[in-house]
Amino acid sequence: LQVNNNGVVSFGTMVPEFTPQPFPLPDHRPFVAPYWADVDTRLGGDVFYRQSRDPQLLARLAQDLAPAVPPGDPPPQPTWAFVATWDRVAYFGAASDKVNTFQAVLASDGVTCFVLINYGDLQWTTGIANQGDPHTGLGGIPAQAGFNSGDDVHYYNVPGSRTPAVQSLNHRSNLGVPGRWAFRIDHFEATEGPPETPDTLSETPEAPWS
Repeated sequence: LQVNNNGVVSFGTMVPEFTPQPFPLPDHRPFVAPYWADVDTRLGGDVFYRQSRDPQLLARLAQDLAPAVPPGDPPPQPTWAFVATWDRVAYFGAASDKVNTFQAVLASDGVTCFVLINYGDLQWTTGIANQGDPHTGLGGIPAQAGFNSGDDVHYYNVPGSRTPAVQSLNHRSNLGVPGRWAFRIDHFEATEGPPETPDTLSETPEAPWS
C-alpha cells in the first residue's frame, strides 16, 4: 500500500498525478481515492497512516461497516485495518487558509475487503494547477472520489466527483451517516444507498477515526 499526498491510497505503484481523472483509468492502476486533488502539505496540514489489529478499532470498524452489507450476508468482521488520514491539508497555490480533512480506512478479514471513507470539513476542491482560484480553492477541475480496480470493469465514481458537488461529500453518504461512505472492494461492489432527503443531512459529520 502507498499513501499518496494527493488524496489517494494505491496498490503497488505511486500516483504522482495531481489532476483527477474519472474512473476507469486507461493505465490499469488500482487505487482508492477518498479525495484525489492537488494537496500541498507544504502550505498546511499533515498526512498520517498506520495499520492495526487493535481489537477496539476493529470492533468499531465492524459496526460502522455493517450497513454496507446486504441483508442476509454475514456482517463484516475485519481482522486487519489500514488507516490513512489527511488532516487539515491545504491545496497547491493556496492564497487562503482553507483546508480539508478526510480519511480512508481499508479493512479485511483475509477474504472480504472494504473501504470506509470519512469526510470532515471540506473547504476546497481544486489547486491552481487545475485552474482553481488561489483565494477560494474552487473552480477548474474539482476533486475525484471513488475507486478504480484496474480491470476496466470494476470501478466507482462517487456522485459529484469532478464537479463542485464534491465539496458536499461530508454532508452526503451511502450509509445514512453524513460524511461516511463504504464499499466492498474485494469484488468491487458499489452501493449508493437510499435516496437522501433534507432531514437526513447534518451540518456536523461524525468525527473521523483517530
